[in-house]
Amino acid sequence: MKMPSRSSIQTIVIVIITIGVIFLALSGYLGETSRYVMAPVVQVQTWVSDRFLAIRTFLNAPEDLARLQQRVAELESENSSLKFQIIDLQQQVTEAQVLSTLVDYARTRFDSQYVAASVIGFDSNPFLRYVIVNRGSDDGIRSGMPVVTNQGLVGQIAAVAPKASRVQLITDASSAVNVHLQKVNDEAIILGQLNGDITLDRIPQSVNVQPGELVVTSGLGGNYPKNLVIGQVTSVSKRDFDLFQTASVQPAVDFRHLEIVLIIVNFQPIDIQSLIPGSTNP
Repeated sequence: MKMPSRSSIQTIVIVIITIGVIFLALSGYLGETSRYVMAPVVQVQTWVSDRFLAIRTFLNAPEDLARLQQRVAELESENSSLKFQIIDLQQQVTEAQVLSTLVDYARTRFDSQYVAASVIGFDSNPFLRYVIVNRGSDDGIRSGMPVVTNQGLVGQIAAVAPKASRVQLITDASSAVNVHLQKVNDEAIILGQLNGDITLDRIPQSVNVQPGELVVTSGLGGNYPKNLVIGQVTSVSKRDFDLFQTASVQPAVDFRHLEIVLIIVNFQPIDIQSLIPGSTNP
């Protein structure tokens, strides 16, 4: 009878041991042993996994950085776009509020007809005071028409083009407006100055003008309707040897922040200069 070979015996022994280990494991006898045996294996696997993730992160870092930079650029672009939208909405709200105020003012002055105009240009000459508005002869605008806001008198149309007009401000050095002093019930003249101020002139010496006096248009001279607000007296200069008093006036209109104005289109100035004795026709 032939004896089994050494390799066959080893195979049989390994199979028996394997079956025994499986049996013991299934029976729960190798719980503690398996933990001790697997612990080093788990540690090695964790170490290898951490190193693999670190290497992969290092290799992917340039690509991730590029994506991050692109995302930052996209967010900055969106932020800029939102800022412009907010500014545009704020401007629309401001314009709507101004228009609403002007409409309310126009309703209280039912004797006048108005055309609203936006200011599109300011004077660049330090000796001239004017603004450019986006209404012209195509809109029925004519030279001499008064220009106002809800605050008061701005000036009058000085030159007209088809799509735009130039408004001479009452602060211009060549501007003169006949006015009425409401409290003292007397007349005077408002003169523009080179520095942009306005001065009350031709006040009779007998009139007791005080700071706070309200100044409005008188309607005399035919250039402006009556009772358009000019401003308030801030100080008075009175000298005994002068024929008239003078006074400084704070305009009611903020000329530095003109955005929308109203043009009184149903008022046509009357030229009475030629009717004054001693004057010559232009």
